[in-house]
Amino acid sequence: MKEGWQTVKLRPMNSSDWPWTPHGALRFDRFMELALHDPERGYYARRIRGVGRGGDFTTTPMLTPALGKAVAAWADGAMKATGCRDLVELGPGEGLLAAAVMNALPWWRRIRTRLHLVERSVPLREKQAARLGGGAVWHDSVESALEACGGKACVYSNEFADAFPVRRFRREESGWSELFLHPAEEWRACVELPDSSLFEIPHPAGQVLEVAESYRGWLHGWLPRWKAGRMLTIDYGAEAAALYHRRPRGSLRAYLMQQRIEGPGIYENPGRQDLTADVNFSDLERWSGPWAKTVRHVSQREFLRPFAGAEDAALMDPHGAGGAFQVLEQQPT
Repeated sequence: MKEGWQTVKLRPMNSSDWPWTPHGALRFDRFMELALHDPERGYYARRIRGVGRGGDFTTTPMLTPALGKAVAAWADGAMKATGCRDLVELGPGEGLLAAAVMNALPWWRRIRTRLHLVERSVPLREKQAARLGGGAVWHDSVESALEACGGKACVYSNEFADAFPVRRFRREESGWSELFLHPAEEWRACVELPDSSLFEIPHPAGQVLEVAESYRGWLHGWLPRWKAGRMLTIDYGAEAAALYHRRPRGSLRAYLMQQRIEGPGIYENPGRQDLTADVNFSDLERWSGPWAKTVRHVSQREFLRPFAGAEDAALMDPHGAGGAFQVLEQQPT
């Protein structure tokens, strides 16, 4: 496998570990899908131990109550404006944010709100149920949640979009190539590029980037069924023009026992570590365009400002988490 100027060996990637295509190669997004979501060996399906201390990574709700208060204030206003009673969280982790949001809602809003959680991971569902008790309804998909809500719901997520499998591309002197595993890395010339704002921006030769085409398919699967409400997407990332500034190798990395892993290390523990890439918010707005329009797009710093305290300085840092995390609010067209 070529990684920079060095040749390294993939471990434990071989034909006995993962299914290969009939042509003997696995496109990178398929590897990422298996590593994260395979029902027997995927990270989220079986291996995830938890979030926060003792887990592989930590999310903002673990670090501050400000996020729960901010999302609750958004949900209160969104449900009031749209007349929705159903609140849907996508990928709720251990249920900490959902609990914080419900606790921070005004009592008259809380007693009228029906909470829905979209979660595929059995271990995480168990943690959510232990935290929330009978205060929520669980769904395997957002389509199922929307059906239960009659298509009218306020939907929010925190660090959900970044877990979708991505395709990896590299700019060559004569065009673009795409990453396949064979089982070593193999960059193949692209015949056709996916729909992404990234390809409309000039990039130098050697630049690697990621396109979450699976997220595009996911949006197109349920947005046509969304009749009323608001959607709040919180994640680390940026708009396309800024996403790969000084990042020639792309944004893909792994997390294992609170350690950030890049380069060849992303292959060393498939199914035992988290894999993630920064979110292209330009693509999120582009892909949802036929069915949803943007209400606002702000930084985490701006979103949390009314609720943050002195103890939240790191999360409000415009050169750190305060700027790295983005908040996108949308509504049906």
